[in-house]
Amino acid sequence: MPTINTDKVCFIVVKARELESEDSGVEADASNPTDDHFVSVLTEEAFDTVRAEIASFIEAMDEEEQAELVALAWVGRGDFSADEWETALTEARARHEGPTSAYLLGQPLLSAHLENGLGEFGESCTHFAADRQ
Repeated sequence: MPTINTDKVCFIVVKARELESEDSGVEADASNPTDDHFVSVLTEEAFDTVRAEIASFIEAMDEEEQAELVALAWVGRGDFSADEWETALTEARARHEGPTSAYLLGQPLLSAHLENGLGEFGESCTHFAADRQ
């Protein structure tokens, strides 16, 4: 069971939705048939203020929270089940090859994966969205 504060995850979900809505207007590269309409974090979009805000927020978290974010995204993506949380978390702790924010922001549908991950543990961002209005 994740110990990360759900509001932190929900903040990232809300901000990731903003990025994903911006990315949805990008056309696939006709020369690359495997293009999935995802904008790479290495493009000029990487300097977007929302992306910078999410990156700063994630990088300000301690290493355990960052590992939990990665594991939660993996659970939400279906790479692990909720019953395999400890395994997912162990693997997430071991994967630190670069900034966690760049890794997470490089995943298409990050907001959906994080929300699905929360849902696997009976949590949601419903209260967060209501509190923000």
